[in-house]
Amino acid sequence: MRILLCNDDGYLAPGIRALHAELAKFAQVEVIAPEHNNSAKSNALSVHTPIYIRDAAPSVRFVTGTPADCMHIALTTQILDYKPDLIVSGINNGANMGDDTLYSGTVGAAMEGYLFGIPAIAFSQVERGWGHLDAAAQTAAQIVQRFAATPGVWLLNVNIPNLPAAQLKPAQITRLGRRHAAQPAIVQVNPHGETMYWIGPAGPAHDASTGTDFHATAAGHISISPLNIDLTDHAQIGHWQGLLDQTGSAPAQA
Repeated sequence: MRILLCNDDGYLAPGIRALHAELAKFAQVEVIAPEHNNSAKSNALSVHTPIYIRDAAPSVRFVTGTPADCMHIALTTQILDYKPDLIVSGINNGANMGDDTLYSGTVGAAMEGYLFGIPAIAFSQVERGWGHLDAAAQTAAQIVQRFAATPGVWLLNVNIPNLPAAQLKPAQITRLGRRHAAQPAIVQVNPHGETMYWIGPAGPAHDASTGTDFHATAAGHISISPLNIDLTDHAQIGHWQGLLDQTGSAPAQA
């Protein structure tokens, strides 16, 4: 099995190094990951700045760009002389559940591979700080072995509680929950008297009901959420078509 491994915390982060070690026990693994932390970069591509790739170690390279840049360049140039069997992203330092997946660079890297027709899995630990990372890496490797041969092109988002292996409960297939709106931005003044802003913390879980990723991980289960990129509100197509038919297709006059 040939795995292309990425993350958003940077190529030296403990999460990707632990996962690399576990995956390398049964697969050919190549790392192409950001040079620095690129959390919350989602699917961003660096279209206005040049991107450089440097060798860090055998089969390990870092990129002066985003997680999506890493996968985009790897899959559209001659950097690789093969098509990976699987894209793996992570292990992220903190959860990527519910609405977080829209912002996640970890998920963004996996999604970029998915867009190029390669199955992909994004892995995250629920709590920050790398607690019980060894158990998370072993669990992630087991999930890769279990699903890697699944036919088709698919995208999975996996969140693993920070627990010892013996305390992790069986995986559950989940849907994404929802969060409340994020807390307000933090306003500060720098030493030069200029106002600066920091994005505030994420809000608490709003929908953590049975079947969600929030509910599963809170109970100690590993959460596996199948994702797609179709943002169409299919249930509302008929409603909006009716409104369009009532008002006519001509644009409203100012």
